[in-house]
Amino acid sequence: MNRRDFIRIAGAGAAAFAAGNALMAAGKKADINSKNLPKLRGFNLLNKFDHRNQTPFDERDFEMIKSWGFNCVRLPLSYWCWSSEADWFSMDEKILKEIDAAVEFGKQYGIHVNINFHRAPGYRVNEDWEIKLTSNLFEDEAPLEACAFQWKKFAERYKGIPNGNVSFNLVNEPGDVSPEKYEKFARRVISEIRSVDPNRMVFLDGLKWGNLPLENIADMDNIVQCSRGYGPMLISHCGATWAGDFLRDFPPEKLSWPLKTDWGEEYSKESLRQDYAKNWNAWEKTGNAAMVGEMGCYNKTPHKIALAWLGDLFDIYKERNWGWCLWNLHGAFGILNSGRQDVKYEKTKDGALLDRKMLELLLKS
Repeated sequence: MNRRDFIRIAGAGAAAFAAGNALMAAGKKADINSKNLPKLRGFNLLNKFDHRNQTPFDERDFEMIKSWGFNCVRLPLSYWCWSSEADWFSMDEKILKEIDAAVEFGKQYGIHVNINFHRAPGYRVNEDWEIKLTSNLFEDEAPLEACAFQWKKFAERYKGIPNGNVSFNLVNEPGDVSPEKYEKFARRVISEIRSVDPNRMVFLDGLKWGNLPLENIADMDNIVQCSRGYGPMLISHCGATWAGDFLRDFPPEKLSWPLKTDWGEEYSKESLRQDYAKNWNAWEKTGNAAMVGEMGCYNKTPHKIALAWLGDLFDIYKERNWGWCLWNLHGAFGILNSGRQDVKYEKTKDGALLDRKMLELLLKS
């Protein structure tokens, strides 16, 4: 390690120490809420995103995230990790203890842990798995009751732990759901959570897959709404097999940033800035907070273009004082083992392949 690398890493460690201490101090004194939300920056950890290959959370991830100077992780969880379609009201204590461990790692390293139901009874954003849903969280009472029950169990589990350490993100990216139905869901689940833990800070993904805030709940206290950083999808999801034939098959050599398509659409930093302002200014004028719960770029987009696009997003988030969580830490959108063909990786002490240029961009955010 040369002197310049040492100074950079030492500086990131100092920033992490300050950010972590600020969160923990806020938790012990005047706990954080939606009115004084610090700028949370970090990563989605996918250990329990897929029940078919779930793993315990790894303390080394928390240690590494702190060493770089970040202060947040989002845990996108599948309820199939601890429950089943046959019995929504049974929850596997062994798996719940593994989530407890992540919360404890967060406390230890000064990292805020945002717990998200990426898959909940009666809802998932993806339709490509072998388990078929037989009910709809936003239409039917049974899955709503089960979802509220499970969130209440989480509230009981983490009652008394400051918001500086842990928060709840109720469901991932409600898609084609009406504001009225989403509001009914949100108020029901929040009521159950706060019957146990009245001050728990709650994050709500925006409507239309996280892109539009739910204006109807501006009267509720301590609510943060979460946007997304995936637009335009041609940049973020080019080559993604789950994103439909058009994006899967679009030739990456036709991408650029700014982007002008053959069919006349144009995207730029300014168009992104205007979209966020149009969609989110009214919500923030209510005095409530927003951040970006997911963002990132799939590994088939040329690296140079991905970095240019991400840099513009981060500039906009700075202007809006928004935090963010990259999807993901490890994997095709992340900075470790991302599988890009056009990156010169560095090996970490644990043998992971680090995208140094992307990490440096995140550090400047």
